[in-house]
Formats: sequence, structure tokens, C-alpha cells
Amino acid sequence: MSKDSPVPQNKINLRRPDIMEAVQAQVLSHYRSEIVESIRANGGVLSADGLTVKLAKEFGFCYGVERAIDLAYAAKKYFSDVSPHTPIYLLGEIIHNPEVNDQIRNMGIQIISPKPTDEELEGLQSGDAVIIPAFGTEVSTRKKLEAKGCALVDTTCGDVMSVWKRVRQYSKEHVTSIIHGKAKHEETKATTSQARAYGSGHYLVVFNLAETDYVCNYILHGGDKDEFLKKFDGAYSAGFDPDLHLQAVGVANQTTMLRGETEEVQRRFKAVMEKKHGAEKVPQHFRFFDTICGATQDRQDALEKMLLTPPNLLIVIGGYNSSNTSHLAEMGEAKLPTYFIKNAAKMQSDKLIVHYNQHKKEEVETRDWLPAGNITVGITAGASCPNNLIEDTIRRLFELRGISVAELLKK
Repeated sequence: MSKDSPVPQNKINLRRPDIMEAVQAQVLSHYRSEIVESIRANGGVLSADGLTVKLAKEFGFCYGVERAIDLAYAAKKYFSDVSPHTPIYLLGEIIHNPEVNDQIRNMGIQIISPKPTDEELEGLQSGDAVIIPAFGTEVSTRKKLEAKGCALVDTTCGDVMSVWKRVRQYSKEHVTSIIHGKAKHEETKATTSQARAYGSGHYLVVFNLAETDYVCNYILHGGDKDEFLKKFDGAYSAGFDPDLHLQAVGVANQTTMLRGETEEVQRRFKAVMEKKHGAEKVPQHFRFFDTICGATQDRQDALEKMLLTPPNLLIVIGGYNSSNTSHLAEMGEAKLPTYFIKNAAKMQSDKLIVHYNQHKKEEVETRDWLPAGNITVGITAGASCPNNLIEDTIRRLFELRGISVAELLKK
């Protein structure tokens, strides 16, 4: 048992003015950047001695991420004041950014598995605080924590919960949820668990258009069931049978996928249902709902606009396991030299940068990456990247040209 009396979950008010005032000051001290704010106020451009840095119009922390971090900090403040011996745990990562998660860990919040093992569950006591991250958690995990009597601090993003609501509705209507996403991503795991919330729902996760076409072809022509199940191993619900459970489908998505691709997934499933059953029967066999996160879309739109007049190169900042950040990098790679880095230290010199290669799923080195002479460097960042890391990147770029950003902004 915790040394202090358990604090009932429904009695916790983390939004108290005294708590939030202290939290806001702490969060700003950790993640704010006056330099980024200054550049943003100046049209998002900073230039000196042949180097121009151009920020995308939308980048960095979104509301959902800010809320999750605020609540995690508020939980630490609350329990430190009210019940200082109460352990505070976090399921996995609060968001997909290593620096932010290190900061959370340094505050004394203990990180356990996103889906706690039996051993980890045994170590939890009634009244212990458990933070649910921004991507949510699986239904089974939440039930186990509730059964333990843990005080849950739920930071799940509202956009994610909107997807859950849609998937639960599909389940009630005996419609199989087709989730456009990454089957192993925490958000997608949480979402697929919602399809099973009533015990009878089914789901199938498709990662890209090639997988979408494979499923559509199976719907239209049938095929080898064993091959199908092997291909999607780990990406469908228990008892899923493609011959039975693809009669009626509803499309939803991991909120951080590329909007255009999700829309194409929807179009292809609708088209195959129309071809198989006739246009008048499509409503009986197909559902869809736009569940792309607004912040994700804003960042994609802003980068797309920047790329209309492309800079010489693009730097994308964020955690390598951040889905929305990886899609920004994909967009850049299609148009110009793009370097996906988690922090400014990866720019070791103007001759060497260490960056993440999404195809190899590892960091790689590129030499002579920063050209001499007059160049423009575009910068964007995923929704889980704080402004202080963006500032570090801007500072480093100008340092490589022998320029102090602080002195530059004084002019």
C-alpha cells in the first residue's frame, strides 16, 4: 500500500488554479522559446550572411500534446502537495519525444510498459497514480488499473477519443473497422481495443494503399484465406474471418496518418463495395468518418505550402517514433534533401549530419549536407516537438556559419 491514504480518482482536481499556475510556469521554463516566438512574429524568417531559415507556418506542440504534458506536470504537483509518498507511474511515453519523456522521468515519474506486465501490475497498489498517455491505452489495460484501485490521470487526446467513439459505433452496427494506421503504434492498439469493447466487434489494420488494394481485391474476388491471415498477422481481431467479416466495413484511422492517403483508402473501399453490391446498397456495406487530427493536418498543409517554393533543404525535428513527424519527413523527401533529426546535436558540423532514415529504420550519416553560399533552410517539427528543441536547431544552423542568433535578433 502507499504510505499515504489513497486519493479517490473522482476527487482529483488537477485543474485547480493554484496547481495550473505553478504547472504553466514550470512547462514554460522547460519548453518555451522566446527566439522561436520572435522569429514567428517576424513572418517565420530569419536571415544573415547568406543563410535564411524559414519556419513552416504551423509546427511543434499541438493542443493535445500541451494538455497531456500539463496534466502530467499537474499530477506531479498535486500528489507532491497532497500525498507525497504516492508513486506516480506513466504508461510508456507521454508523447513521442525522447527529450520530453526524459524530463518527465527526471521529475520522479516512473515509466512502466504501455501494456503493463503481470509483474508490473503486481507492483501497483490501490491509490497509486497512473498517467495514461496522449495516445490512450487499451481497454483491457484500463480495466486492470481500475480493478487495482489506481488513481488514473487520463491525458488521452480528444481527437483520439473521437476515433474511439466511431469505432465503437461500427462495432454496435456489426461493421468491421478498417483502421488506416500502424498496427504496433500505441494509438492504433488502443483504437483497435475499442472495436472489441462490446465483445463482438472486429477490426483490420491496413498500413498503406498496397495493403488496401490487397483487401479490396479479396472482397471482390475472394482468395486464399490462410495467405490473407498470414499477411495481416497481428493486425486483426481475434476470430477475424475475411470471408465473413469484410461484408460490411467502416474506415477510421490513426489520427496522425497522411490525410490524402486515408481519403484514398476510403475511396477504394467505397468503390469496391459499389462494384460488388451496387451503388444503392453501398450504405449497407460501407461507412466512413473523417478522423484525421486537425493539428496533424495543419502541419501537413503548412509544409505543403512551404514546398511550393522549396528551400534548398528541409530539417524535420521530432522523435523518430512519432508518426505525424515521420509523415512530414516523407513529404519533404519527395521534393528535396530532407534531414529528420531528434535534436540539434545531430548537426555535428557543416560537413556531417546524423539523421533518421525511415526506410532503414536507423540513423545514417550524410556528409557535405549544408552547402556554402546563399541558401534557404526550411524547418518544421512534429506535434510532439517542443519549441526549445526548434530553437536549438536554429541556433546550431547559424553557429555553423559563425553567427550568433542572440546577437542577430538584437539588430
